[in-house]
Amino acid sequence: MLKNGNQTQRCHALWAQACTVRCAGAGGQVLKCKGSSNTGRIYAISMNLHVERRNLLQLHVKSIGERTVTCNPNRGSRHIVNSASGHSLESEPAKSPWRSVQHAFDAFYRFSRPHTVIGTALSIISVSLLAVQKLSDFSPLFFTGVLEAIVAALLMNIYIVGLNQLSDIEIDKVNKPYLPLASGEYSVTTGVAIVSSFAILSFWLGYVVGSWPLFSALFVSFLLGTAYSVNLPLLRWKRFAVIAAMCILAVRAVIVQIAFYLHIQMYVFRRPALFTKPVIFATAFMSFFSVVIALFKDIPDIVGDKIYGIQSFTVRLGQERVFWICISLLELAYAVALLVGATTSCIWSKWITVIGHTLLGLLLWNRAKSIDLKSKASITTFYMFIWKVIKLEI
Repeated sequence: MLKNGNQTQRCHALWAQACTVRCAGAGGQVLKCKGSSNTGRIYAISMNLHVERRNLLQLHVKSIGERTVTCNPNRGSRHIVNSASGHSLESEPAKSPWRSVQHAFDAFYRFSRPHTVIGTALSIISVSLLAVQKLSDFSPLFFTGVLEAIVAALLMNIYIVGLNQLSDIEIDKVNKPYLPLASGEYSVTTGVAIVSSFAILSFWLGYVVGSWPLFSALFVSFLLGTAYSVNLPLLRWKRFAVIAAMCILAVRAVIVQIAFYLHIQMYVFRRPALFTKPVIFATAFMSFFSVVIALFKDIPDIVGDKIYGIQSFTVRLGQERVFWICISLLELAYAVALLVGATTSCIWSKWITVIGHTLLGLLLWNRAKSIDLKSKASITTFYMFIWKVIKLEI
């Protein structure tokens, strides 16, 4: 509000000039609408116009009045004057474009579940390297084939994790309230648009590339990811502990290892399908990790899963028991890798494998003993640690 008398008169004079409106009345009559002594209030000059014309005039004057900006000398800030109501409303500070971009990126980052994205990319790179037989294989064709596989797989990965969030909005409000759909940052419509777009882009890229192992991997991942999450009759397999674990095992261990290896071996290098010992070992080793991921991911989510009837192994067996099953499986995987490394004929490979897996096994055991199973934050941190260990293995 303008409180100073002289300033009020000057502002009213400016207001009268700014709000002069010419409306074509009956017979071409020219009407003027000027500000009065009451701040921001508009009076009609002619009361003989038809009701519809009077309403049109008021709407026109209001649209001009809402754009009029006056200065408040007492606060030094900008105000929007609403000519219809006679109130001044302080404008909210504009959000910088950079902050908006940062917020959008952060929301999508959380929506994409980055630990799964990074794990998938590294798995594809490592298994692609298993198809390399000689130095000349490192060609532009090889790097292009790997890049095509990574991009297509990541697009499908975001579809799968996004669909799971769409199906678990209420559960995630309990288990993972920081996710964009659970927190309300994303609407359901936005979530559907993202997952649909990414699935279409993934299939389009797989089709354009023309590699049947790549397209098959995308298609099977799509089917299993959909059946795992979507709440339809005979589906939503995540409700059943064994089937849920098998879905994750199939995608993480079998499809990622074998299908993407065949993509490089058969499509990029044009060689016959040949499963070498390193490929078989990598697939078996990742099977252990996939089972652990399938079991461990539900440990911090026990509260929401109990409420909404998800019969995970954690709900059925308890957090502590499942936790130590996961640790035992990982230690068993390290022991097997250590023995395989010890029997290899390559000296440098033998020492790296034995020493590396011994150190990782000791590190895992030491971290496991310090975990507070009553703390969700502690369990989640350890779960992320397991993903880091997987990346080191890759």
